[in-house]
Amino acid sequence: MSRVDLVVFDLDGTLIDSAGDLARSVNAALERLAPGTPPVPLDQVRTFIGDGAAMLVARTLRAAGVSVSKEEALPVFLDCYRARMLDTTVLYAGVLESLDALGDRTLAVLTNKPGDMSRRILDGLGVTGRFARICGGGDVPAKKPDPAGLRWILDQTGTAPEAAALVGDSAIDVRTGRAAGVLTVGVTYGLDPASLEATPPDLLIADLRELAPRLSPPLPG
Repeated sequence: MSRVDLVVFDLDGTLIDSAGDLARSVNAALERLAPGTPPVPLDQVRTFIGDGAAMLVARTLRAAGVSVSKEEALPVFLDCYRARMLDTTVLYAGVLESLDALGDRTLAVLTNKPGDMSRRILDGLGVTGRFARICGGGDVPAKKPDPAGLRWILDQTGTAPEAAALVGDSAIDVRTGRAAGVLTVGVTYGLDPASLEATPPDLLIADLRELAPRLSPPLPG
């Protein structure tokens, strides 16, 4: 393996455990849109996360049987989420140690979560300064698995694809990385580990603290 100079991380399910705040927010939106609707369970909402806010809302509306359009519901959800997005969201175990171990490399974030929210969450968790670029939904024309955001980060940091890795918890991240020609790394603790079985990454890890050693080429001799 050649030297990896740039490590790009997915956000939800990779760096942060945000499922609780997302579930409470989407259920709060349901209550505003259709009062009396039973909340969608957290375990079910977890399976809806990863394709951006619009898809999260659409899947929740369908699961709840609420006949409100995604276009009407999305701004209500975003308003609810802005008020709750740092209530229980935390960094996963091992994230800080991993970022420390990768301190000699350029780090970035690529997520389908709206960019302003992503930056606010990372700032609230005290890690914004670790990342050279944070690219979220709306910051570039297309979302993952389209590689536009990843290519933008490569261009902004002056990094060749063969010197970069994308770390994520789902097949969407694997497909994004492959489309841009970068190394793909999957984490099994996230929101969608089953999809990594169907679309295997180049490397698979169970703890982010495994990342730095796995990205280090063997010593010569």
